[in-house]
Amino acid sequence: MNNIKVLIVDDEVDFASAMAERLEIRGFVPETAAYGLDGLETVVTFSPDIVLLDLKMPDMSGVEVLEKIKAEFPAIEVIMLTGHGTGSSGTDCIDLGAFDYIMKPVDFSNLLEKIQAAYEKKMAA
Repeated sequence: MNNIKVLIVDDEVDFASAMAERLEIRGFVPETAAYGLDGLETVVTFSPDIVLLDLKMPDMSGVEVLEKIKAEFPAIEVIMLTGHGTGSSGTDCIDLGAFDYIMKPVDFSNLLEKIQAAYEKKMAA
């Protein structure tokens, strides 16, 4: 899993920072962004392989960010994260191109498996 670039876009700064630290320990190259617009700018400058994207943020929804990422950078795989979602919002995100949809609190082992699977899909394309 070395050198997989993962962008975490989440307005819960402590969550994003802790997630970045845990990913870095495991050989990933993480970056964080606190808001949707910041996340979109960071996609351009950081060129992530995978984006972990919160569904609810104050400036714009994760769905809006997902749509913009997939329109401009379709090869980037996006995994949605939320503590506020429903089954239908998960289905909507998958329909819009998200690789997967995970409820918080996140099972870190499961997340690592999803990131690896998303990266393999990206590399196979």
